[in-house]
Amino acid sequence: MRRAFDLAANGRGKVSPNPMVGCVIVKDEVVIGEGWHMEYGGPHAEVNAISSVSDKNMLDGADIYVTLEPCAHYGKTPPCAELLIKYPFRKVIIANTDPNPLVAGKGIQLLRDHGMEVATGILSAYGDKLNARFFTFIQKKRPYIILKWAETSDGFVARNDYSSKWISGKISRKLVHKWRTEEDAIAVGKNTALYDNPQLNTRNWPGKNPVRVSIDRNLELPSNLNLFDGSQKTFCYNLFKDEESNNVTYIKLPEENFIRALLDDLHRRKIQSIIIEGGSVLLNLFISEGLYDEIRIFKSPHSFENGIPAPGMRGKPEDIIKIEEDELWVYYKR
Repeated sequence: MRRAFDLAANGRGKVSPNPMVGCVIVKDEVVIGEGWHMEYGGPHAEVNAISSVSDKNMLDGADIYVTLEPCAHYGKTPPCAELLIKYPFRKVIIANTDPNPLVAGKGIQLLRDHGMEVATGILSAYGDKLNARFFTFIQKKRPYIILKWAETSDGFVARNDYSSKWISGKISRKLVHKWRTEEDAIAVGKNTALYDNPQLNTRNWPGKNPVRVSIDRNLELPSNLNLFDGSQKTFCYNLFKDEESNNVTYIKLPEENFIRALLDDLHRRKIQSIIIEGGSVLLNLFISEGLYDEIRIFKSPHSFENGIPAPGMRGKPEDIIKIEEDELWVYYKR
């Protein structure tokens, strides 16, 4: 099952809004087949694992390990549970049941109804962490939210003129681009968009660009910013208009509960995860409303002496990772 989780992680950033799933087939204590869900709309992990076994006679009496309950419904692909019952497996071992109402135990029941032995809950804590985005999306009906910022040793995210380049080191900044390939969307507030003029793409790491999200309630941002260059899909949330042009979609939201309405809209658009990159006002808003699942803070040895204070985050981080001169502090909301 650990190997199946390693395989599943290969789908990070490629399968959303589906979950990451890995599968391993074992016969006489020897791995004879492996697979994972490689891309959204493509074959699922079980299909790829079975396809990797050239002699299907070897499946007779084999055990199949899968990190998530096999699906029992027709979607982009046929049901995996129906595929499994076509073969004489000895046992199906599953880490997590699927909370999606279209599955939610139906796959396991179908397997058992056809006389297959099924074990569940094997290393399920690994699956909870691996597919935290998918589970959050299904169960909380919103994207998985990552708050990210870099701060100086004296606790500032920018100078008083809003300039912040560069607080963190080169490797830390490259890591941020890797993160962007792994999430569906990335958001900034009005001031960050205006003063930093970020591109919010993945130019320093191979992979897909996230959907860009800007929060500009009163439509004050100029159209010549990088956000509006049409190079990647961009959502601009505001109080005044719905409009679409040049790969930019303006989305009107009510002023009351604006952020929650924004998350509801992202959920409807099947955005499974989002990084909130700033600025300090927007980050503090998410923190104050308890709207986050993970916080990543780069702590730099550099100092500004005065400037715009970093968001308030107390408590001991779960992880502290050394990255050249920086430290990456990681918090998880429980």
